Amino acid sequence: MTRYLISFDDGAMTFPEEELPAVAEASHAVVREARDAGVWVFGGGLESQQASVVATDGTVTDGPYPETKAVLGGFSVIDVPSREDALKWAAKIAAACRCAQEVREIMPDAAD
Repeated sequence: MTRYLISFDDGAMTFPEEELPAVAEASHAVVREARDAGVWVFGGGLESQQASVVATDGTVTDGPYPETKAVLGGFSVIDVPSREDALKWAAKIAAACRCAQEVREIMPDAAD
């Protein structure tokens, strides 16, 4: 099995605020479905706040970098047999969250 990161940009969810409870329930239903299917690893929404960037020398600065246009708003990590399966789960998440999702394969850990 291969792990995939499914994510969306902060600000991508542009539905009216009064629809948030329905969107939250729909997204939680997809998470329950993924758990029941045994593919859910972990995930969640991220607070809309300025990130901190820690350099290799330990220096901490405010981030993300000014040239960054997209900031991660939320993510899911799933463990599935194929990219096609990951895309199917991403489609379910996109429908529930009402926004496009980006899918990326996570490189395998050499220790596994």
